[in-house]
Amino acid sequence: MGMTRGAGPAMIAIDARLVGGTSTGDSTYWTGLVSALKRQPGDYRYQLISDGPPPPGWQDSEVMGWATVPARNRRLWSLVTFPLATRKCGARAIHTQYSMSPLVGRSGITTVHDVSFFVGPEWFSARDRMILSRTVPAAVRRAAAVITVSETSRREIEQFIPAARGKTTATRLACPDWIQPVDRTLARSRMEAKYGLSRPYALSVSTRWPRKNMELVTMAMAHLTPGTDLELVLTGKAGWGNQSLPQGCRAVGYVDQADLNDLYAAAKVYLCPSRHEGFGLPILEAFRMGCPVIASNAGAIPEVAGEAAELLAPTDASEWGRAISNLVGVPSKLEQLQSRGFAREREFSWGATTDQTRAVYARVVGA
Repeated sequence: MGMTRGAGPAMIAIDARLVGGTSTGDSTYWTGLVSALKRQPGDYRYQLISDGPPPPGWQDSEVMGWATVPARNRRLWSLVTFPLATRKCGARAIHTQYSMSPLVGRSGITTVHDVSFFVGPEWFSARDRMILSRTVPAAVRRAAAVITVSETSRREIEQFIPAARGKTTATRLACPDWIQPVDRTLARSRMEAKYGLSRPYALSVSTRWPRKNMELVTMAMAHLTPGTDLELVLTGKAGWGNQSLPQGCRAVGYVDQADLNDLYAAAKVYLCPSRHEGFGLPILEAFRMGCPVIASNAGAIPEVAGEAAELLAPTDASEWGRAISNLVGVPSKLEQLQSRGFAREREFSWGATTDQTRAVYARVVGA
């Protein structure tokens, strides 16, 4: 479709730089939303604009096209190149994540997943904290509308950024399409062959940042009930801080989509010890894969998990160790949580996310 404008359905421009990525929740959000918007009726047209090429397999459609508009650097692209490109295509609304150039004007919509940098500034490096605490409130003030991913995040955004009050909408996420159930026996066999995972294991998926609280579950392994045969597997990037792991814990690094599906399917339990989450997408991923979940009761996690996970305070490693042993040692408890997880995950859909997002577009386009 390229860069187009003219009569017909209102044009929505989207900063598409993260579409097609899989390594962050921001990428998953953009990819899931764009894929669902592309399947919707043509009462809007969507211009995806990026500084790079579309993801493999991308095809323009009657309602959505991709335009590659390069710039000397990413900062210049965000501040100048992107907003000028949105004018060229005649966009009536402009959707970004977190940042927003002053050149966007009053047609901007920004998605802010969370304001954990205000909730727990100690969880962030000084540089990241400074950048986020300056740029995100500025984007919110400029935006005609703000989207977030949970009611918890909506309340926190409005608490810390008063300019968000009255213009912030929560649109829940859903499980990525590429998370698909696999045969559990085959998954175990593949994970043993590739990573040497011959013993039962608990799984946690995250970059090891302070907010993710990975040290809690590594310490919890020392508090398992004697006789509990279980190791801990961590996926994701190393993050920053102390990266040493105690005995019984191993880090397998960043894994591709197929391996992540297998890791979920073969795990005895999924652990989410975060000190704060704006949503907590891996919980839904574990639910879909039939992996029972123990999670913290912080941030939006209870809102996402409902009654389908065992929730604990993200503070006491001995309590987590006992809870893990008590769960994996009782097959009926595992089966109960597995059943609840399947049902809970089905309550979330990209179709619902898209309907709520399109309602925001309608308010901005009609303003």
